[in-house]
Amino acid sequence: MKKVDHIGIAVRDITNALPHYIDTLGLTLLGIEEVENQKVKVAFIDAGNVKLELLEPIGEEGAIAKFIEKRGEGIHHIAFGVTDIRKRMLELKEKGVHLLQEEPNVGAGGADVAFLHPKSSFGVLYELCDKGDKPNGHL
Repeated sequence: MKKVDHIGIAVRDITNALPHYIDTLGLTLLGIEEVENQKVKVAFIDAGNVKLELLEPIGEEGAIAKFIEKRGEGIHHIAFGVTDIRKRMLELKEKGVHLLQEEPNVGAGGADVAFLHPKSSFGVLYELCDKGDKPNGHL
């Protein structure tokens, strides 16, 4: 793990949440995009040494929609920046960590992402995030 890349925060509506982060807290909005395969709209916020990733569900079927329905708004995951995500996934599996998928998915900014099951991480959902040479990987 290289560093904490970002903290994912589930919100019902990015438009309503952004003023808190931008106007109240004085942080900087880096950009907004939709990730159709994840059924989520994402706003990236620069919080200094780490980015915040606001996650708004698109529709009612995605993981973020289900998270908000079950737990409400709040911290969804912590993402670690990694290189060679497939190798890292294999190393973790060999150490008994249960992953939520066998292959990485394409996430926001085109980064390759994979999630560790919270039951393998003391209740915390961790994301592996490999930006590789993607120019906009999580902005």
